[in-house]
Amino acid sequence: MTPSKQEILAASSGWVAVLLNVMPGLGTGYIYQRRWRAYWFTSALATSWFVAGALLGGQDDGALSQRHQLVGLAGLLLLAGITAAEAGLTARRVREGVKEL
Repeated sequence: MTPSKQEILAASSGWVAVLLNVMPGLGTGYIYQRRWRAYWFTSALATSWFVAGALLGGQDDGALSQRHQLVGLAGLLLLAGITAAEAGLTARRVREGVKEL
């Protein structure tokens, strides 16, 4: 008998998913939770952020380059924070829903 998506998500630890989304970043916690659609969406956003940074910062001088690097890092940290919070809240919401059943 194969467990359902809700059972897999409820069995996953919320803090592990949060930590995996923050530390290595880029949706690794979604792999732990087996949420492939969320993982690929996060990967596409991060890749788009890298490509946009490369295209927009191609001919920068030294001072602007450093600023663009900080903006790029801030964007990736924001993405990691949002995905970490979402992964933790989803795990908690599913776990509470399973308790009610």
